[in-house]
Amino acid sequence: MSELASLAECRDEEQVRDAVTAWVAREVPAAWREAGERGGPGLVRTVRTPQEYRAWYPALARSGLVVPQWPVEYGGLDWSRRLAQTAERILAPYHLPRLNPLGLNLTAAALFAHGTHEQRLRFLPKIVSNEEVWCQLFSEPGAGSDLASLATRAERDGDGWRVTGQKVWTTWAHMADFGVLLARTDPDVPKREGITYFLIDLRQPGVDVRPLPHIGGEVDFNEVFLDGAVVPDSQRIGAVNDGWRVARATLSGERQMVSGSGSGGVDRIGGAGSRRLIGLARERSARGLPHGWDDGGVRHELVRLWCEEQIRRWTNMRVRAGLKAGLPPGPESSVGKVHGSELNQRMQAAAARMLGLGATAWESGSDASDALAAYTEHMPAEVRGMLRSRANTIEGGTSEVNKNILAERVLGLPKEPDPWQGRPWREVPRG
Repeated sequence: MSELASLAECRDEEQVRDAVTAWVAREVPAAWREAGERGGPGLVRTVRTPQEYRAWYPALARSGLVVPQWPVEYGGLDWSRRLAQTAERILAPYHLPRLNPLGLNLTAAALFAHGTHEQRLRFLPKIVSNEEVWCQLFSEPGAGSDLASLATRAERDGDGWRVTGQKVWTTWAHMADFGVLLARTDPDVPKREGITYFLIDLRQPGVDVRPLPHIGGEVDFNEVFLDGAVVPDSQRIGAVNDGWRVARATLSGERQMVSGSGSGGVDRIGGAGSRRLIGLARERSARGLPHGWDDGGVRHELVRLWCEEQIRRWTNMRVRAGLKAGLPPGPESSVGKVHGSELNQRMQAAAARMLGLGATAWESGSDASDALAAYTEHMPAEVRGMLRSRANTIEGGTSEVNKNILAERVLGLPKEPDPWQGRPWREVPRG
C-alpha cells in the first residue's frame, strides 16, 4: 500500500495521530526532528537551509499532507478540517511550510470554483509538488485598484489565444513557470463583462519578466511584458468574457493569504508574527538590553498585538469554512485583508522599535565593495520585515478598495458614483 493511500484511509483523530507521527519518524530527517522536539520551529531553522528543505519537499508533497483537505486525486487526503488540524498540530514543531503559496492559494481557488476536472488533474498535483511554480498576472500600470479597467488583450488564434500587454507588481514572476492571467477579450462591452481568465505558460517566447528590487534589496515584484504569447483554449478557466467572476475566487484567496501572521503564511513578505516578537522581547531582557519584556510598555503593546492576531485568525477561519462548505467568497475576506495588513505593519514596526538605534544603523563590513549589497546583506531581519510590510496595505487589493467593499456589501452604503457605469470599455477614459 502506498504512503498516500495509507494516510488517506485514516478516518478518526487517533488514526491520524498515529499515522502522521509514524510518517514524521520515517520521513523527516533526524536533525530536523530533534531540533523541532527540543526548540520548535525557531531551532529547526538553525539546522536546516532553505535549499535543503526544497530538496526534501517532494517527500512532504507525496504524503498528501501539504493539502490534506483536497481530494486524493489532486494531491490531498480527502480529510475533514478536524483531521487536517490534528495532523497540523503534530507537524507544527518541525516547521514544514508549504511551498508554491500562490499556486496553492490563488490558482487552486479558481480551479476548484470554476475549472474542469481535466484542468484540475493537469495542474493541481504539480502545484502541490512544487514542480510548477505560479504567479498572478492581474495588476497593470493603468489598472491597479481599478483592476477591471485592465488593457492587456487576448485575441483568438485558431485553437488558442495570443496575448499582448503589460502586467506589473507581479510577485515572484521571476521564479514562476505559470501565471493566472486576466486579459480583455471584448473591448466593446462594459469593463467587467469583457475579461477572460487564463492559465499562461511563462517559459515561452513572447514573455519578458523584469525584476523590480524593493527597498530591502530583495526581489519579490516584477513587471511582465507579453508580446504575442500563446495560451491554448484548454487553459481558459470559465467562459469567454466571464473572467471577472472567476477572478473573484482568486482575489478572495489572495486576501486570505496576505492577512495571516507575518503577512499571512507567505514567507518573506513581512516579518514575524506576535509569538516571535514576544520571544525577541524576552531574549532582549535576558541579555540586559532595553525595550525588552521587562519594559511594561513593550509588554502591553505585544500582548495587544497577540490578541489582535487571534481575532484575525478567527476571521480567516470563517472565510475558509465558508469556502469549504461551497459558499461564494464573501466580504469576510476583505475584513481579514484590511485588518491583517494593517496589523502586520504595526507588528513589524514594534519589532523594529525594540532594536532602538540598531534599527537605524548597522555594521556593513569595511571591505564591502558594493555599498548597496552590504547595506541589504547586513540589514537586521526586523528592519527588513518592517520595510517589506509597508506594501501590505497595497498588495492583494488596497485597503481603500477593500474598505469600499465593506462599506457597500456589509454596511449597505451607496456605491460611489461612476459616470461611465455600463459604457463599453473602449469608450472609458484611461490614464
